[in-house]
Amino acid sequence: MRGGTTLVTGGAGFIGSHLVDALLARGESVVVLDDLSTGRLANLDAAARNPRFRFVQGSVLDELVVDELVHECDTVVHLAAAVGVRLVVEQPLKSLRTNIRGSENVIEAAHRHDRRVLIASTSEIYGKNASGPLTEDADRILGSPGVMRWAYSTAKVVDEILANAYHRELGLSSIVVRLFNTVGPRQSPAYGMVIPRLVHQALTGEPLTVFGDGTQTRCFAHVADVVSALLALLDEPAAIGQTFNIGNTGEISILRLAERVLEFTGSNSEIRLVPYEEVYGAGFEDMNRRIPDTARLRTLTGWAPQRNLDDALNDIIAEVRREMAATAVGTAGMVNS
Repeated sequence: MRGGTTLVTGGAGFIGSHLVDALLARGESVVVLDDLSTGRLANLDAAARNPRFRFVQGSVLDELVVDELVHECDTVVHLAAAVGVRLVVEQPLKSLRTNIRGSENVIEAAHRHDRRVLIASTSEIYGKNASGPLTEDADRILGSPGVMRWAYSTAKVVDEILANAYHRELGLSSIVVRLFNTVGPRQSPAYGMVIPRLVHQALTGEPLTVFGDGTQTRCFAHVADVVSALLALLDEPAAIGQTFNIGNTGEISILRLAERVLEFTGSNSEIRLVPYEEVYGAGFEDMNRRIPDTARLRTLTGWAPQRNLDDALNDIIAEVRREMAATAVGTAGMVNS
């Protein structure tokens, strides 16, 4: 299903900007809708030089803007969302509005104009289910709705339910993807993203802060692999109406991850364990393990990760070093001017 114009909501963000670059690279036209609350225009520097690219600053909460842009495009990839545990915990109402009402606006517009839509969901929907590789049909195990992390999880499930209901009852051409810990260049440390935060701390000589006891494990997928999975699903008619996990199955504890960051950066920083309540407040809950089962995606498209955690660490460290060098040059220029 290549060709035409794709609307990418949240396209100035980490994953969105990489997807935009990939769509443009294969000859498609792209429109980005982003309110720049967490995305950055700098992420779209390369795209902005392409005549087939257009940027619109606006929110998915604006029904009229969403309707107009969906009407102009052939396909919609809905990535706009509140991102990061820290943001969700600190701004729960804003996060819920964006993740529920924004998605409803996009889905309704896609149905109204008969457009294909891919909805980005999250591994957070599985909650505290730590039972081995999680299939798309695995149970959700959640804590109290008073804990905002699980309210966020539920909001993303509402997005999925809306997409699926519109597909089954009204014929919407929808695809749902659940992303597991995507990492790589352009990911900001500002919203609690663990690898960018650890890399910045290591390169600036600060202590590497590991929340909890560090024994919790995660699997990290390189953004380039995630984008290739998204493209494969957009190209596959049989993906419509289905839900797919996207992630890497390589598992690592957060404490070991911090040690790897020190090894890769050559930093002499110490590792400091920080209780969850000091970071997120009392009552915060985390899960010990979260591993994706990606068999459904692999069976349909043949997709498999081509990069590992080492590749992601190398790419992120190189980018942070470039940014730090550029900042140092700029600061020196200001001092000497």
